Amino acid sequence: MTPSAVIVEGLVTPDGQLELPGKLDIPPGPVQVTVVAMPELPRDDPFWQRMRAIWSGQRARGHVPPSAAEVAANRDVVRDEWEERMRRIEQIQAEADAARAARELGT
Repeated sequence: MTPSAVIVEGLVTPDGQLELPGKLDIPPGPVQVTVVAMPELPRDDPFWQRMRAIWSGQRARGHVPPSAAEVAANRDVVRDEWEERMRRIEQIQAEADAARAARELGT
C-alpha cells in the first residue's frame, strides 16, 4: 500500500531550487508539496557545543565510524539472532503445551 504522505528533508539552494536526498518511494503523478524551513541552531548553542566535544573526543581516540555496509551487516546479524531466539521460544512454548496436554490426558 502506498503511503498517503511522505516526509523528507531537503535543501533549498541559494537560487531557490529544492533538492531532495534521493528518489521518493511513491508512484509517479501529481503531488502537493509543503515546505517548512528547519530552524538552524546558532553555533554557540549548547547542543552544538556538546556535539563538537563528542566528535572531538572521538577523533582524539581514533574512532572511525562504521560504514553503511558495516551497519547493515551488523543489523542483519542482530536480526538473525533475534529470529533464532524467537524460533527457540516458540519451540519451548510448543513443547510446554504438549507436556501440559499429555499431563491433562493422564490425570
